[in-house]
Amino acid sequence: MSEAPPKPPRQRRVNVRTPEVMARVQAEVEQHYRSPLVEGVRAQGSVLQIGNTMVRLARDFGFCYGVERAIDLAYAARRVFADRSVYLLGEIIHNPEVNRQLDEMGVIRIPIEEHMQRIAELGEEDVVIVPAFGAETRLMNLIQERGCQVVDTTCGDVMSVWKRVRSYAKTGFTSIIHGKASHEETRATSSRALGDAGNGHFLVVLTLEEVDYVGDYIRHGGDPAEFMRRFKGATSPGFDPDLHLQRIGVANQTTMLKSETEEIQRRLQQAIVDRDGAETGAENFQVFDTICGATQERQDSLFQLLNKPLDILLVVGGYNSSNTTHLVEIGEKQLPTFFIRTASCLEDLTTIVHFDLHQKAETRSYSEKLASEAPIVVGITAGASCPNNLIEDTIYRVFELRGIPRDAVLQAAQANGA
Repeated sequence: MSEAPPKPPRQRRVNVRTPEVMARVQAEVEQHYRSPLVEGVRAQGSVLQIGNTMVRLARDFGFCYGVERAIDLAYAARRVFADRSVYLLGEIIHNPEVNRQLDEMGVIRIPIEEHMQRIAELGEEDVVIVPAFGAETRLMNLIQERGCQVVDTTCGDVMSVWKRVRSYAKTGFTSIIHGKASHEETRATSSRALGDAGNGHFLVVLTLEEVDYVGDYIRHGGDPAEFMRRFKGATSPGFDPDLHLQRIGVANQTTMLKSETEEIQRRLQQAIVDRDGAETGAENFQVFDTICGATQERQDSLFQLLNKPLDILLVVGGYNSSNTTHLVEIGEKQLPTFFIRTASCLEDLTTIVHFDLHQKAETRSYSEKLASEAPIVVGITAGASCPNNLIEDTIYRVFELRGIPRDAVLQAAQANGA
């Protein structure tokens, strides 16, 4: 009698958040990212004025709970497995400062394009950190096959979206996902939209123009070959627009602009109703709010900040951060807005290095705002992946350019509320 083939090793999820480890981790995280200056400014109503220079901070900005948890788990993994190779799938979050710290701690980052190849070379003694965005099911399956130990930092809000798109697949609905098809989170969500049986379908849309094209196809039909060319790389395997747009459910990348997601939902729902009528249309369309709460808070806080007089807005964060990008989109509709990675982007009183969303490239712009001798109000905000120490550096740099030294800035913050 022949022996049964050996079972593949099982993915081993480990709990690294033991009290003794987390005490050390918290000390490290505070040392790297905490800002007494920011805390002081917040304590006095998020406003700091020295002479004719005022800085206003948004009420909510910076690390959210999901980001804090991901960073804590990554730091803890490095400490618990000090004698092992610890790998990270891509970036833990979209912020270069945080990822640099992990690099210096010896965490080995695997670029997205190398995920499958590199994971296939790992074994049971290796540790793999899954980032806050999550990872595609095929990659998680391979990690399981290799028997790696897994530290999963996937955000709970992201997993809620996964649950929703799985339910769409189970009930025969195609998931229409508002997001960037190449983004790690959207790729992970799309893989769950295939469903547990692998027979689900998805379509990723990014712009209102794309949504209107889909809406017209729902109403009137069209050329399926042209449809597939337009959405190349943004559909499930075997997607057929004539079959898979009959019943749809909307979901989204959690960091998208809320108002835009809501408009996408409205337009797609109207397209279904126009085609099927109100009663049947209601049966063929589903939607649930899956925007991250922290993303919404930061957007709402920026709208509140923009209600106050501002001369210039600085948005601090990683250029590939989706939620930060949407803050820039909101700001630039009302006033000069600069998307900067760090305080060093404020080169001098008139030169700002920033990311231009329209050119999709870093550029250098001339601005007279900081150089003016007149009173100035500078607004500052950041997305959920930006640590407070980078906000601190930006505050110091603004006042420094206006001739006010660091010690005077800290003293003013401490005197008024720190």
